[in-house]
Amino acid sequence: MKIIIVDNGGQWTHREWRVVRDLGAESVMMPNTTPLDEIDADGVVLSGGSPRVGVNINAMGNNGLYLDNLQVPILGICAGIQFMAVHFGGKAGPGPLPEFGKMTIHVDDPDELFKGIPKKFIAWESHNDEVLEIPKGFKTLAHSDNSAVQAMRMLKRPIFGVQFHPEVEHTENGYEIFTNFLNLCKH
Repeated sequence: MKIIIVDNGGQWTHREWRVVRDLGAESVMMPNTTPLDEIDADGVVLSGGSPRVGVNINAMGNNGLYLDNLQVPILGICAGIQFMAVHFGGKAGPGPLPEFGKMTIHVDDPDELFKGIPKKFIAWESHNDEVLEIPKGFKTLAHSDNSAVQAMRMLKRPIFGVQFHPEVEHTENGYEIFTNFLNLCKH
């Protein structure tokens, strides 16, 4: 199984690559400017990144092409979920209270991504912006005390997004969340 990690300039993109590799999948990092026809994978992770989606959406490169054209499971992390929301018609921008450090995530709907994960867990956050409105055809999977959308998924396709960082060691159940995503990529 091959998973592409699309590098959006995040400080922990290498950790996403490593977690996927540690879980037994082939893990390849590619810049977000990689042409669509060079993406050949069983799943794709849209990494977090330094671009503020609401201010500089062009810095997210070809993420929109990947979302529109790849028929494999996709997981967007941090800037990845924010881009996903805007791309599909929702809204992202400055949240009422930026989240940095450990926050409690409340799972509202375990769906496939949070299968077997506790209803409440600690996750690492590092964001000023967040999803303010999910797109039509999506559902919210989790929230925190300060952010209404900590995770969401598209109803018709296996496209998921999380605001927190499951790849860092401070996030509880991070490997389990990635395992659930990889299980979707096997089908």
